[in-house]
Amino acid sequence: QVLLVESGGGLVQAGDSLRLSCVASGRTFSSYAVAWFRQAPGKEREFVAGISRSGGSTYYADFTKGRFAISRDNAKNTVWLQMSSLRPEDTGNYSCAAVGPAYPTRNEGNYDLWGQGTQVTVSS
Repeated sequence: QVLLVESGGGLVQAGDSLRLSCVASGRTFSSYAVAWFRQAPGKEREFVAGISRSGGSTYYADFTKGRFAISRDNAKNTVWLQMSSLRPEDTGNYSCAAVGPAYPTRNEGNYDLWGQGTQVTVSS
């Protein structure tokens, strides 16, 4: 069983940067594609970014528009989400999720492993 723990969230001002981390327990982390999702109050959870098992392929939601970058280090069992030029609309609870196939999907229903999430709040 792989457990995911996120960290790195916080309260920042518009234009600031944050780096979120998703650390996995277990030795099979490299067998999972990983994605970040976020959920704002009163809104549905949405896909933010995903990365393949090897880290060679990455995928982004349009709203990231080059502001976010996802990366991973399987030796450290960690996936990061670097977020820059943050906006108030980026506020939400950010969760990482893992799925068995080699490549991530944008559909949250495909993921069977989830972390508890880390809160990101961007003030204007």
